[in-house]
Amino acid sequence: MQQITQSQTFLGKLVNVQIDRPLGSRHPDYGFIYEVNYGFIPNTISGDGEELDAYILGPKLPLKNFTGRCIAIIHRTNDNDDKLIVVPDGVKLSDEIIERTVAFRERNYTHQLIR
Repeated sequence: MQQITQSQTFLGKLVNVQIDRPLGSRHPDYGFIYEVNYGFIPNTISGDGEELDAYILGPKLPLKNFTGRCIAIIHRTNDNDDKLIVVPDGVKLSDEIIERTVAFRERNYTHQLIR
């Protein structure tokens, strides 16, 4: 049975993402390169006590902020830190494309893709 998470309230909704790790930037502690824009939803709290994180899939340029639709959630089962999957409104992506696109980071975690 799939666990319901607070982040699921964002599924299907337009969200504003503040990007603190733009496409091509290097993680300050772990050194990997972000292959997509990555940020957070201001004024939210995730399971880890920080603002809810989001991967931005689609745009191919580094961004500072982005408004798009949440089409899925990466629910980490071995870490208390969900990640929204946000795309330009109207874009549809398969589970396989989402998994492949976020694998640069999510391959280190056990997770479920929630739709």
